Amino acid sequence: MKHLKQLLALCVSIFCLGMTTSSVAADPPSAGNRALERDKICTVCHDESWPKPILAIYQTRHGVTADPRTPGCQSCHGASDAHLKTPANAPDVVFGAKSKHLSSPDERNTACLSCHESSVLPRTNWAGSQHQTRGVACSDCHDIHAPTQRVFNKLTQPEVCFACHKTQRAQIHRISTHPILAGKVTCSDCHNPHGSTGPTLLVKNSVNETCYTCHAEKRGPFLWEHAPAVDDCTNCHTPHGSNIGPLLKTRPPMLCQNCHSGDHGKTLYSGANLPNGNVTTVNGLLPQASRSPPAQENSRGCVVCHSQIHGSNHPAGAKFQR
Repeated sequence: MKHLKQLLALCVSIFCLGMTTSSVAADPPSAGNRALERDKICTVCHDESWPKPILAIYQTRHGVTADPRTPGCQSCHGASDAHLKTPANAPDVVFGAKSKHLSSPDERNTACLSCHESSVLPRTNWAGSQHQTRGVACSDCHDIHAPTQRVFNKLTQPEVCFACHKTQRAQIHRISTHPILAGKVTCSDCHNPHGSTGPTLLVKNSVNETCYTCHAEKRGPFLWEHAPAVDDCTNCHTPHGSNIGPLLKTRPPMLCQNCHSGDHGKTLYSGANLPNGNVTTVNGLLPQASRSPPAQENSRGCVVCHSQIHGSNHPAGAKFQR
């Protein structure tokens, strides 16, 4: 009886093993594996000896065969029937920047946006953006076959942008700049290259909102607000680099006198024409004959006294002196 039970258990085990094996064999391949099977049509020629490392794509997110969303070569390059019949013919969509058969930016972008337009990071603002209207294509910045994307690294991303933005390349080498070369700040911290509702592809709706993401202490609200600072940070600062710290467009008092046309040492200054020939100066109320030299003449910067230039919360801070 004992041996009979052991024999029955062995038969059941063999039957279950056979069922498992047959079910595994009958399971259809995953979407990723189907893409890999289709890729063999291309990788027969575009193998490891090809001048461009095509097969490196299997080290990227686009080559994860376990993911059902994994595209194949034909997902991006098209069916390319003419190319398969006669290799001298170009594929339907060509991305290589050095290829004489390079497809138009719209064709290349359509191939990418077929998946990425409604992905986790929507690119709904791409249409009509500065990059789109100027004929920039996704493959101009992204190298899909490379296992490491230069645009995803804070140290190497600026070099991708500087291929077009050469003025900004020069500006970041000035004495006062954001720490871009150190890799602490990069272009995409302030700009969204895929489109934005703000000006100049900024990540926020305005210049000030973008600056406040790091410079929160300048946000306010203040009891006494300085109108140029509330309006636009770039009224006084140039964000990519300056030879005047901290990122100022020009030195005080010249910078301040773009708006404040008078100064503290001349009768042109508002409220200076007082009885008995007195004038208001940086040293207080003095006779016109003994007034101190203007701020520009004695090289005194406006912020020496008006230190809270972005705004003040002190009851006596109407002139941003505290």
